[in-house]
Amino acid sequence: MARANLTRKELIVAFNLYCKIPFGKIHNINPDVIELARVLGRTPSSLSWKLANFASLDPLLKKRNISGATHGSGLEREIWEEFNENWDRLAFESEALRLEMSGLSPLGEDEQLFPEGKTRDAIVRTRVNQGFFRSAVLAAHNAKCCITELRSVSCSALAT
Repeated sequence: MARANLTRKELIVAFNLYCKIPFGKIHNINPDVIELARVLGRTPSSLSWKLANFASLDPLLKKRNISGATHGSGLEREIWEEFNENWDRLAFESEALRLEMSGLSPLGEDEQLFPEGKTRDAIVRTRVNQGFFRSAVLAAHNAKCCITELRSVSCSALAT
């Protein structure tokens, strides 16, 4: 028996993945899609269609005349708009939900694995959620630095 539509929380986690992988890699054989589908109790094919529904809302893809899937839900549009209105909050929420749904604790032995907030004190000041932001930028710019257009994953413009 097929499961009902993805819940709001599941869609938030799916959008998290959408932000981290380029459009051309949201297919059902992508290991990240397969793993998240397993966590959500879905098939990789059904999850990749949800990611394609998000693609239909993506203005960067529209500029490239890529339409994505055309049968998205209102909840997908709502989550898209929420992310774009408050990127930091939804980035944090989606990472926390992803950990929770994967059965991982957000707490390490001595400190939080995924600390809440925008920064944490270290030897240098480091932006929390930087990994999410970096993955989203690389996915949106075809694995190139958005400033220099270099393919180097260690681009200094992305590290700041």
